[in-house]
Amino acid sequence: MPKIVKAVLALRRGEPVALREIVVPDPGPGEASVRVLASGVCHTDLHYRDGVIGDAFPYLLGHEASGIVEQVGAGVDNVAPGDFVVLNWRAVCGRCRACRRGRAESCVDDRTASTPMTLTDGTPVQPALGIGAFAELTLVHAGQCTPVSPKADPAVAALLGCGVMSGLGAAMNTGGVTTGDTVAVIGVGGVGCAAVAGAKLAGATTIIAVDLDERKLCHARALGATDAVDASRTPDVVAAIRALTDDLGADVVIDAAGTPETWKQAFYARALGGTFVLVARPDSSMTLEMPLLDAFLRNGTYRTSWYGDCLPSRDFGPLVDLHLQGRLPLDHFVTERIGVTDVERAFASMRAGDVLRSVVVFP
Repeated sequence: MPKIVKAVLALRRGEPVALREIVVPDPGPGEASVRVLASGVCHTDLHYRDGVIGDAFPYLLGHEASGIVEQVGAGVDNVAPGDFVVLNWRAVCGRCRACRRGRAESCVDDRTASTPMTLTDGTPVQPALGIGAFAELTLVHAGQCTPVSPKADPAVAALLGCGVMSGLGAAMNTGGVTTGDTVAVIGVGGVGCAAVAGAKLAGATTIIAVDLDERKLCHARALGATDAVDASRTPDVVAAIRALTDDLGADVVIDAAGTPETWKQAFYARALGGTFVLVARPDSSMTLEMPLLDAFLRNGTYRTSWYGDCLPSRDFGPLVDLHLQGRLPLDHFVTERIGVTDVERAFASMRAGDVLRSVVVFP
């Protein structure tokens, strides 16, 4: 039977979010309904609210979540009712060229539920990134459900669903950080701090955090940064990074800020032949101009990192296990636990840089 639950929606571009009732239908073939336990408040949700991503309002916000599978549709065999899962927005198809070549992290045809959720008047709602987890119950493709250890705190596990995985993966998967590397992370908000934690987990010996906000640099130090550069007081960030790496530059530089200025800083702070990873999503109006000869002479690798080049089925479970073993402090990212009525306030806190993550927790 369809269920009516409370949910947080962006009804119109730029307006404050609203708490409304939605109708969640029974799952169709290949789908699952999930009782949401926790959902992080991510910048992507704010982009949906502000119309940066699209204009198919109303949007059901929330996509970084954990919960309990309540019901599954026909043909579902990867999860069952009662499973504790992290929701992911990359449900690989297994059929496209990337999947067939064993590169499913680059799947171009990831799947979402086809059965629509609606307002009580029948108006379809668009779930953020195909998930819509600021709700007591949501409907997703079964491939968006990744089982992990039920011993994990739901608020902590939820953050692997987007931001924390993006940062960890930027270092470990995209950047290929390995034992003995020097790493610099420019911009240490939630994603950048996760990149710091990923670099430490991968065995980097020097990890340099760069930011304009001393509060964020403190978080980065707690997560493994060996050095910090306050860009608000440092006239030359590139020179500062080079000074901390024997004037060689860092083996891997991760731009988690995503501006033309930080892009150039990351490019020139990279060691000759090193790796530069862009994990932040730039604004569509941003442009970049630099000497092409520099790109030729400096050699090395430039990559963008989309969802940390993760495969949820491969990565989520082991990362949760590492956390439970005390080797990955995912709990540090949970700044506050809030109710479903506090999302708009959480957006303001996020804009002000007051939190790494606010997490909506459902009773």
